[in-house]
Order: sequence, then structure tokens, then C-alpha cells
Amino acid sequence: VAFLVCVALLRELRNRGWLEKKGVRAPDLRNWLDLVALGTVCDVVPLRGLNRAFVTQGLKVMKHRSNIGITSLADIAGVNEVPSAYHLGYVLGPRVNAGGRVGESFLGATLLSGENAAEAQDIARRLDDYNRERKAIEDIVLDQAISAVEGRSKVGSMVLVGGEDWHPGVIGIVASRLKDRYHVPSLVMGMVDGVYKGSARSVRGIDLGDAIIAARQAGLLINGGGHHMAAGFTLDPEKLEAFEAFLEERFAKIIAENDIRPTITVDGALHAKGATLDLIDSLEKLGPFGAGNAEPRFAFVDCRAVKADVVGQDHVRCILTGSNGQGRLKAIAFRCLDNDMGQTLIKHGGRPLHVLGHLRRDSWQGRDGVQLIIDDVALPV
Repeated sequence: VAFLVCVALLRELRNRGWLEKKGVRAPDLRNWLDLVALGTVCDVVPLRGLNRAFVTQGLKVMKHRSNIGITSLADIAGVNEVPSAYHLGYVLGPRVNAGGRVGESFLGATLLSGENAAEAQDIARRLDDYNRERKAIEDIVLDQAISAVEGRSKVGSMVLVGGEDWHPGVIGIVASRLKDRYHVPSLVMGMVDGVYKGSARSVRGIDLGDAIIAARQAGLLINGGGHHMAAGFTLDPEKLEAFEAFLEERFAKIIAENDIRPTITVDGALHAKGATLDLIDSLEKLGPFGAGNAEPRFAFVDCRAVKADVVGQDHVRCILTGSNGQGRLKAIAFRCLDNDMGQTLIKHGGRPLHVLGHLRRDSWQGRDGVQLIIDDVALPV
């Protein structure tokens, strides 16, 4: 929106002859598309139509490293390849946001608008440190949230957890993690000045914002609102039980009436030897990927995990081959060691597996290969 306002303003200044009268050289607004792309992807705007064009061109601008702030942040984050929408959403964006979550909120804007290289490098380092701090806090809160959920007899039509000392800067991320883990709307709360501040994430088919607004109108919330997939709210602790019962009943009815269940879309089936660099080249032409233009997902049927081990804190990596032993494909499943998917990979015992995921170019340490990012695993029936 800000970019289009600038476009309209510049056009009007030209039409009025203001630039010529003042002897001002018009800026090339296309040089700002790297910032437009960053904001578009990080705000999860559907990558269709004009937004898709903005991100496509913005990535081309970003490749030239003309923005000192983005360049400094990419360097500190170890981005040594041509940037993609993935880097915007999962590498650069979280670092820009980290200042507002656990540090100093002005740092992101200062970095992206600055022109001093030394200052940009210093801010990038500070944001990177804040991002590490954010991850550490997030891991603690997530562990406590999972313990709270699994300490109950069962997971119903929603998850609602809270902690008095949970950092408000990470509760939205934790809500998203819980939603991915339990496949139901997930609400996470932290205590601020004696009231609960909550953030929530939903699953497809359940309008979370509508439910939060209905709860507010019913007098159960101090404040609240949102859209289909995400919402925020403020809750008096005395109304916690009534609020939870209200949402549980509402969501259970929606799930039953619409037969909502966890689903993953599949775009095609591949053999391990079919995951080639030529295929990656073709897939990349369909990008940039993100909201509204999902990355293609492939099923690898009856494949075998030659080996599987743990990397990092809770990621599982493995080598997949076809059922006949042909082809070798590197694969990794993130944050899964303690769930069914991770345990199935670790304890595969040489059994055939159905594996679902999306392919990425593997350029780690200068190599040029293919890697599968695993979304789900199942044993053949």
C-alpha cells in the first residue's frame, strides 16, 4: 500500500510539473521493490496478480544487494545464494521482527532505511542476537505449552493454554506451532498487567476471527478480533473457563457439520531418482512460492530410508531410495523428533515408507543438489 501511494504521488508530481519546476530528479521507485517484496511475503499476502509481480521483481532487485540493511542482514544470516521468497519469510523476516518481539522495535525500520554500512552491520548483528534470544524463549514456552496440552485427558476441538510469565512476543509463534502439531485452532496467552493477552492460529475451514469477535460480543473478552486464520484477544482471567467453553462448543459444531479433518494436498508422485536438478529448475519457474501460490508437494511411495539420524535439537535427516534401491535423495524433517513422524523415520527398520514433502535446491557449502523437506510420513497399509 505504501509503495502504491508513492507511485501515485510521483505520478501526480509529474503531472503538475513540480519535479521540473524544482529541478528534482525523480527517484526510480523500482529500486524499492526489494522492501515491497520483503513486506509482502512477511505479511503472508497471497502471491497472486500484482503482489506476485512485486515479489518477483523485488527478488531481482534484492539480488543486486543495493539496500545496505538487507545486505547486512543477509550476510549475518549466512545467505550465500540468490534470495527467494523462502529467505524473505524464514530468514530475513524473523530477524527484522525479532527487535519488536524481544528487543527494540525501531531497529528493523532503522536498518532497512539506513545508508551507513557500519551502522547497518551493527544493527544486523543486534537483530541476529535478538532472534537467537527469541528462539530460546520460544522453545521454553513451546515446551511448557505442549506439557500443558498433553497433561490433559484429551485434545478436543481446540487448544487453549496460558502462562503468567510467557513472553508476549512469542505467543503467536507458539500458537502456530501448536496448530501444526494438533491440527486444531490453537490459542496461547501470556499475562500482562493482570489480564491475559492472547494470540491464536486456526486451521482451514474454521473462521477464527469470527469466533473471537462473537466471544467479545458475548461479553467474554475485553477486546479481540482477527481474520480467518489468525486473531488476537484480551481476556479477564475470571472469564477463562467460560471463554474456553464457548469456543470449544462453537468449534466442535463447525468441525462436525463440515467434517473438518487434517489434510495435506499432493501435486504429484515421484521416484527418488526423479528428484533431479532439472526438475528443480522447472519448479523454480513457478515461483515465487508462498500464500496463494503454494510450493508443489510430492509423494514418494514405497521408498526406503537408508539411514536416519538427529541433527540440531530435534530435526531428523535421512537418505531415501526407491523401493528397488535406485536413486538417492537427501531429506530432512524439521522439529519432529518427539512426534510420530520423527519416530517413524528414526525407527523405520528398513520398512517401506510413504513420504510427502517439497523439493528444494541444496546449495549448502557450495554444493548444487536436491533435498526433500518432509511434511509427513506414513507406513503402507
